[in-house]
Amino acid sequence: MTTPVLYDYWRSSAAYRVRIALGLCGLDYKGVSVNLLEGEHRGDAHMARNPQGFVPALEIDGQMMTQSLPIIEYLHEMHPNVGLLPATPLDRQRVRALSNAIAMDIHPVCNLGVVKYAMGLGEDGDQIRLDWFHHFIGNGLAAYERMLAQNAPSDFSFGDVPTMADICLMPQLYNARRWEVDLSNMPRILTVEENCNRNAAFQAAHPDQHAPQG
Repeated sequence: MTTPVLYDYWRSSAAYRVRIALGLCGLDYKGVSVNLLEGEHRGDAHMARNPQGFVPALEIDGQMMTQSLPIIEYLHEMHPNVGLLPATPLDRQRVRALSNAIAMDIHPVCNLGVVKYAMGLGEDGDQIRLDWFHHFIGNGLAAYERMLAQNAPSDFSFGDVPTMADICLMPQLYNARRWEVDLSNMPRILTVEENCNRNAAFQAAHPDQHAPQG
């Protein structure tokens, strides 16, 4: 297999997920930054990689892949022993439900384009942005906490190894802390966060390790 190439942006939650998954699978990759703030994702070069104009895009052996969760599921299928998804159909459903609670319910209403539009709806755009994040991230993570409470206590979101659910959760927690969302009533989530932070793949994928220099 040739070295994968990941087209990403350092603060993109979706790209952050794929960086974690690649690390958990033990795959080295070449990172290529696509600057969302400068509109590079709408340029011809990136639109040819991903017609939606999003990051990430992952190239493996000449094949371009998009959408973070299908990429993670592909990596699971190629590296099943890593455990990105559990072994049984019911357990996989549980992990996919947790993953989608982040990737399908919180993330879409908190991405760059949506929030910029919301900020334009009132005079105090910065306050609108802050209230928006506190509402959608706070409520979404509170629901995730209740979902975790339905399962037996464990080191991670589901079981004792990191799964796709944790891969989705950690980037959202990065955003929550960036916008000072109150997490004090979410003990299960905080336990998961602490355990993920000890894992080298999560450490290497953190946005601080990929921020532009200078």
